[in-house]
Parts: sequence; C-alpha cells; structure tokens
Amino acid sequence: MFKPYELLESILLDIENNIKNDINTSVLCKKYGISNSYLRSLFNFAFNQSIAAYIRSRKLAASLNDILETDSNIINIAIDYGFEYEQSYIRSFQREFGITPGNLRKTGHILKIKPPLQLLDENKLGDDGVFFGLDIVLVPTFYFIGKRHRIPYEKIMEVTPGLAKQFMDNEHTQIKGVVNPYVYIGISSNANPEEKHCEYTTSVQVKNLKSIPNGFCGDTFETTMCARIRCILHYNNSDFNKDIVSKMSNGIQFFTQNEKIKYELSVNKIYLQKIDTRLYDGAYFQMEWFTPVTIKQ
Repeated sequence: MFKPYELLESILLDIENNIKNDINTSVLCKKYGISNSYLRSLFNFAFNQSIAAYIRSRKLAASLNDILETDSNIINIAIDYGFEYEQSYIRSFQREFGITPGNLRKTGHILKIKPPLQLLDENKLGDDGVFFGLDIVLVPTFYFIGKRHRIPYEKIMEVTPGLAKQFMDNEHTQIKGVVNPYVYIGISSNANPEEKHCEYTTSVQVKNLKSIPNGFCGDTFETTMCARIRCILHYNNSDFNKDIVSKMSNGIQFFTQNEKIKYELSVNKIYLQKIDTRLYDGAYFQMEWFTPVTIKQ
C-alpha cells in the first residue's frame, strides 16, 4: 500500500510520463488498486481541481510543441494525445488557450499554460501523511449542534480524537435537521496554553437551532476568515488518534513561522476540524483544519 505522498507523487509522474499513452483515471485506478470515485475525490481534495481536467490540460499543453514545431495535421495531433475526434480536440484547445490550433500556427500567439503539479518536501507530514496549504478562505456563518466538553489543556491531543469517534459512532444520530450527516465538525475554543482548560465541541452542521436534544448544545460559527490546511494520512479510520492531531498542529506551526504569509493565525481563540467520513476508503484519511486569521500589522 502506497503512503499518501508516494501515491500522489506517483500519479503526477505517471500523467507526465504517459501523455501520449492514453493515460486516464481507469488506468491509474487499476495500477494503484483504488476506485475511480475515490481517485477523483482524493485528487480534488489534494489539488482543488478534477483529475480529468488536469490530465486534459497537461495533454493540451504537451501538444503545443507539435502544433508549433511540426507540420503534422491537426487530426493526427488530436489522436496522438488521446482525443477521439479532431473537433473535440479543437474545442478543448480553444477553451484552454482562447485560440484554435490553426490560428496559433498562423499567429504564434503567446499562451499561458498550466505547469505540472508537484509535491514538495514540505508537503510531507511525517512518514505517513501529506498536507496542503495554507489556503486563506472565508467560512460562511453556520449553525452546529453537538456535545461540549471541558478538557484540561495538556490532554487536548489525547482526548479529542476519542470524543470525535464516540460522537460520530453513537451520538450524532439523535440530532435533527443535519445538513450533512457524514461530515464531522470539531470546534475548539480557548485553546490557549495559559488557560487550564479548553472547550471542545463534537458536532455536525444543522439548518437551524430550533431543536436541540437534551444533553446537547447548539451554537453559531460566525462568518470568519480562516487559514485552511488539508491533510491526507495513511491511517485506519478507527485509529484517528492524538498522533494525527499532533501532526496537524505541527503543520499549522510550520506555516506560522513562514515570514511570507501575510496573515497571523488566531490560534488562541477558536479553530475547527472538518472530516467528511465518505472520503475514507479504508486506507487514506482526509481532514481539513481551519484557524481564524487576521492580517499582519
């Protein structure tokens, strides 16, 4: 079984090395023993774009040399790069570059192309993970209902994973009006080393706060600018543990030390974790971590 970094790196290399060899998602799935739907979700989660669109963009970019440096017929170039029909190649080419292959040959117009994706060493998260970010995103206001826990600060890493599993396994089904029952949201507040305790809420997003079951609490996460880190780990879902949380925290700290980042992370206020349990395939565990930010003064 490939580790997440190795899997994604190998997929990117396969695409580049097989541009003319009819590379597609089916070929990649067969090689790496994963489902087509999972490959699509994994690639989109990692790179914020569809793998099919990425392969098409890379094929079109590679075909530019044939257009500009050879006298090959457009139909032959189209077939060489896996397009079944000349017109489908021309339409895709024009959508990608804003010009047809024929007009490009006539004008020599300068084009902007998408470079190949690559993973860097800093994307590695220990031996078993890979993470991406920082992305600065705006999280819209949403309502959530869940169980609130008061945890000694020094035990946050140890306790919260078990609370999350307990909530998703046994408790969240009691909540009505859930927006997406597969998405877990963990919200931490007062996570400050100077405080003795942290409040941690295991929750799901809901449409409104009109029906809060006994023993549960409801609250609102206001619209907030956040730094987001996306993480893929090679773990069994039942092994969601303090080691994962610790690695995510270390990932955030890595970026806080980057002088090029124009935002400061408000790590002492509130942060949330988001896990879509449908994205778990038995081998790769995916998580998003959001921390409110302010612009550096």
